[in-house]
Amino acid sequence: MPQPPTLTQSQVSEIIEMALSDHIGFSDIQKQHGISPDQIKALMRTHLKPGSYRSWRKRVRDFGDRREHYK
Repeated sequence: MPQPPTLTQSQVSEIIEMALSDHIGFSDIQKQHGISPDQIKALMRTHLKPGSYRSWRKRVRDFGDRREHYK
């Protein structure tokens, strides 16, 4: 996996906020910040509590099953 670009704390916060939103997909975050979905997941795993990360991943998977173009 390629190294993510160096991100400031405010960019990390913005990416986390975007990823937690149900209305913004991984592709939108990638266009804006230049990091892949796998890098977004790794960033979320690093910055969220383990239970919060698992809940977020479950929600993303569940929505993805219901909506073809979700995250």
